[in-house]
Amino acid sequence: MRIYRAKNYQELSRKAANIISAQVIIKPNCVLGLATGSSPIGTYKQLIEWYNKGDLDFSEVKSVNLDEYRGLGIESDQSYVYFMHHNFFDHINIKPENINLPNGKNPDAAAECARYEKVIESLGGIDLQLLGIGRNGHIGFNEPGSAFERLTHCVDLTESTIEANKRFFASADDVPRQAYTMGIQSIMHARRIVLIASGEDKAQAVHDAFFGPVTPEVPASVLQLHQEVYLVADEAALSLVK
Repeated sequence: MRIYRAKNYQELSRKAANIISAQVIIKPNCVLGLATGSSPIGTYKQLIEWYNKGDLDFSEVKSVNLDEYRGLGIESDQSYVYFMHHNFFDHINIKPENINLPNGKNPDAAAECARYEKVIESLGGIDLQLLGIGRNGHIGFNEPGSAFERLTHCVDLTESTIEANKRFFASADDVPRQAYTMGIQSIMHARRIVLIASGEDKAQAVHDAFFGPVTPEVPASVLQLHQEVYLVADEAALSLVK
């Protein structure tokens, strides 16, 4: 594991974007695993800036996203497919046919999860997976207690995750109660993993995930077992790490 300590969110975002851009330059047809939420927005903005300068070309890149709310599609501005287009895809030259997310509108959970795993397999696996981390240590929507051997699956969201995500909705009642998510085994199959964390509210999760025991109660702790993980965090998120 490599740890990059950034002074602030802007520096964190630039460092994470540096790692991702290097992957794209080294392997132009790479498969990027992408994440949503507030943490990666700065990273996407930096990648867009470099693309606009002519430093990056995404025309051969393929992407797979970590997760999607069950029941939401691109027509909903709270869906992750909308988020990705609004914050990243619509601003770079990635081909629409190379973009992959779980289909939140598919009511058949088993079929959708099996389909998505086949998509990842057909692409030859993920070269670099970008992750955020929840306050309870979740990655993707793999909540505490998630089995490490799970592949893509449908998960019931915990109250803490619903509470954390309600700021994106009109009220907590509007937050979906289920999501399709890559499982921990799916994530661990990625050849490289970059986890970004910002803010004091993530400090305990970062400490427990990377400096505590490996346990399903802290899903991100499994990353300690991966051969190539980059933790990119600001000083606040690393405040409990000596």
